[in-house]
Amino acid sequence: MNKKDMAKYQARADIIKALAHPTRLFMVDQLGEGEKCVCELTDMIKADTSTVSKHLSVLKSAGLIRDDKRGTSVYYQLKVPCLKGFFGCIENVMRNNVKEQMELLK
Repeated sequence: MNKKDMAKYQARADIIKALAHPTRLFMVDQLGEGEKCVCELTDMIKADTSTVSKHLSVLKSAGLIRDDKRGTSVYYQLKVPCLKGFFGCIENVMRNNVKEQMELLK
């Protein structure tokens, strides 16, 4: 593998790592429904603001979300709505895994 290919795969891995937490997956799902302020996400997740902000920072650094400061509030939205399709693919894998496991039990 050459350096250019390696860089591409590393960039992909970095994005996948940013998604690799249940709370961040939840946030991306919620942001897929529309923009949310930090206070809304904090209420939904039932976590303190600093924890929610750290998760949002990881997603923003990976280029998955953007923020918009309005007065004292910060609103977040998805930059890439194609994540819904990615999640649909993951859920297909989950269904296939369950199906295969059920076949083993027969």
